[in-house]
Amino acid sequence: MQRTLIALGVLLVLVGLAWPWLRRSGLGQLPGDIVVRGGNFSFYFPIVTCVVVSLAISLVLWLINR
Repeated sequence: MQRTLIALGVLLVLVGLAWPWLRRSGLGQLPGDIVVRGGNFSFYFPIVTCVVVSLAISLVLWLINR
């Protein structure tokens, strides 16, 4: 459990440091992400981005546990 928490902490720090570059990559604006705008209302659901991030995390964890 300690290793997992330390790894998650390190991962969060790395993502925080890489955030300026991640924003420019267009990761949150993939085709298939749902965006609804109207008047004073906007709704954004990044479904394709969630799938891509989930696959990447699954691949990394699979490689670590292998």
